[in-house]
Amino acid sequence: MSTAPKQGGLKALWSNKFVFGVAVFASMGGFLFGYDQGVMSNLLTTENFGAQFPRIYTDADIKGWVVSILQLGAFIGALFNGPFAQRFSRKYSMMTAVCIFIVGSVLQAAAKNEAMIFVGRILAGFAIGMLSHVVPMYQSEISPPEIRGSLVALQQFAITVGILVSFWLDYGFHFIGGVTCMKNAKDGEVFDPYKVPASGCDGQKEITWRVPLALQIVPALILGFGMMFFPFSPRWLAQRGRNEEALAVVAKLRSLPEDHHLVQLEYKEIIAAVRFDEVSTAEKYPGMGGFQLAIKQYKTFISSRPLFKRIAIGCLMQVGQQFTGINAIIYYAPTIFSGLGLDGNTTSLLATGVVGVVNVVFTLPAIMFLDRFGRKKLLMAGAIGMGISHAIVAALSATYDGKFDTNPGAGWAGVAFIYFLIANFAYSWGPIGWVLPSEIFPMSARSKAMSITTSVNWLMNFVIGRATPSMLRDIKYGTYILFACCCGLMFVWVWFFVPETKGKTLEEMDHVFKDTTGAEDASRMARVRKEVGLPGDDNERLDTSDSDDLEKGGHDAQIDNVRTMSTPQY
Repeated sequence: MSTAPKQGGLKALWSNKFVFGVAVFASMGGFLFGYDQGVMSNLLTTENFGAQFPRIYTDADIKGWVVSILQLGAFIGALFNGPFAQRFSRKYSMMTAVCIFIVGSVLQAAAKNEAMIFVGRILAGFAIGMLSHVVPMYQSEISPPEIRGSLVALQQFAITVGILVSFWLDYGFHFIGGVTCMKNAKDGEVFDPYKVPASGCDGQKEITWRVPLALQIVPALILGFGMMFFPFSPRWLAQRGRNEEALAVVAKLRSLPEDHHLVQLEYKEIIAAVRFDEVSTAEKYPGMGGFQLAIKQYKTFISSRPLFKRIAIGCLMQVGQQFTGINAIIYYAPTIFSGLGLDGNTTSLLATGVVGVVNVVFTLPAIMFLDRFGRKKLLMAGAIGMGISHAIVAALSATYDGKFDTNPGAGWAGVAFIYFLIANFAYSWGPIGWVLPSEIFPMSARSKAMSITTSVNWLMNFVIGRATPSMLRDIKYGTYILFACCCGLMFVWVWFFVPETKGKTLEEMDHVFKDTTGAEDASRMARVRKEVGLPGDDNERLDTSDSDDLEKGGHDAQIDNVRTMSTPQY
C-alpha cells in the first residue's frame, strides 16, 4: 500500500475551512466551561458586589453555596443530558444548553437579589453539565480522524484559557470607579457592606461585576450560532437509521464525493461501531429494553468484580483530582491570597490572574509529552509536588498567621508555592484525570462508565466548592494539611493500584484486571466488521489509498477511526 505521508494535526486545521470551523467550535465549548469556572472567584471579593449582596460577601457558608450551586447544577445537567442527547441529537442538545446558559447568565448579570444569583448559577451549571458531556462526544463523532488529537488538545487548552481570561477581566473591571465602594474609604479600612448608604457605592461601579458575568454570554452565542451551520453527528444519524444522511455528512467532512472509497470506508466504520453496540446489548442482555436494560447495565459495574475494579479506579481518579485542592484555589484564590497577607484586594486579584497564566503554561507539557512519559509517573510526580506545596503553605500559615504584615516575605513564599501547586496539577492530575478513565474500560461498557466517572467529578467539585470557605474560616491552615494528606494518599494509591495505560490495548487491559471483556469485545467487533464489508481485524489494511487521498487524512487514519468512533455515549 502507499506510504505517502499524511497531513494531520494542526496543518490539517488550516487546509480545510470546514475542519477549521470544527476546531474553533470546539475551543469555544472549552472556553465557555473554563470562563464560567473562574469568573465568580474574583467577583466575590469585589466591594460593589458585597454592597449589593452583603450576606454573600460576609457569610462563608452562603459564599460556598453561591460557588458550589453551579457544580450541583452541572451534576444534574450531566445526568439529564444522556437520554436527551441520545433522543434529540448532540446538535440540538448543545443548542438547548446554550439557551439555558444564556438565561442563567442574564439572571446573574441583572441580579437585584440573592435569589436571582442562585437561580442564575444553577441554570448556568445545568447547561455546563450538558455541554461537558455532549461537546467532546460531538467532536469525536464529527471530526475527521487526522485532526481529532488536535481538537482534544485545543479543548483542554481552551478550558485553561477561559479561566485565564475570566481572572484578568475581573481584575481589569475591578478598577472602574475606584477599587473601594466609597470614595472616602481610608487605606486599610475593612469594608462592611452593611454600612453602605441606601444610595449605594459612590466609588466602585456595578459594572465591575455585572459586565464580567454578562460577557460569558458571548462565547455561548458563538457556540450556538456555530451549531446552526454544523451537521448532525453521523454516528447519531446511523443510530437513528438515517444512513443516507450519515453518508452525506461523512462526505462533507472529507470534502469528497459520497462514492469515494475513503468516504465509504469511514461510513462503514461508523455503521460497524453502531452495529457493535446493538450486538453487544443483544448478546449480553437478551430480551431486555428501556429502563430495565439501563438498570441492568449499571448493575453490572457492581456485580462484575473486574468491572467494579475499573469503575472504582475511574471514580477515585475523579475524587483524587478534586481533593488536590485545585478548585479550592481557582474558586477562592483572592481569599486565599489575602490570608497569606497580600495587602489590599487589588494585589490579591493580581496574584489570582497569575494563577490563570501558570495553569495555561503548564498544561502545554501534558499535551506534548503525556504519551512519552506515561500516566503513572506524571500522576505520582504531580501528587508529590502538590503535597509539598500544601504542606509548606500550611506551615507558613501556622507560623505567621496574623503576622504576615510584618513578614511579607513569608506571604510571598506562600504565594509562590500556590503557583507551584497549580503547575504540578496542570501537567498531571488535570488532563490525566480525564484521560486515564477513558482508557481502562472495554468498548461495550465505556459509555455508561464514563457517565458515572464524570458525574462523580462534578459531585466532588460541588463538595470542594461548598466546603472550602467554611474550612478556611474554621480550621484555617488545617485546610492545606487536609489537602496535603490527600495528595500523599493519592501518591500511594497510584503507585500500588493504578495501572499504566500508555500504549495498552483493550486485551492488555483485560490481563491487568483479570477480565475477558476487552477480548470478547474485540472478537465481537471483528465479526461485525466482516458483516459490513470491512477487514475483520484492525491490522488488516485495505490497499485503497493514494498520496492525494492521504493528504486529506490518510487511509491509516480512517482505519484507526473504529476505536475513536466508539466514544462514550452519555
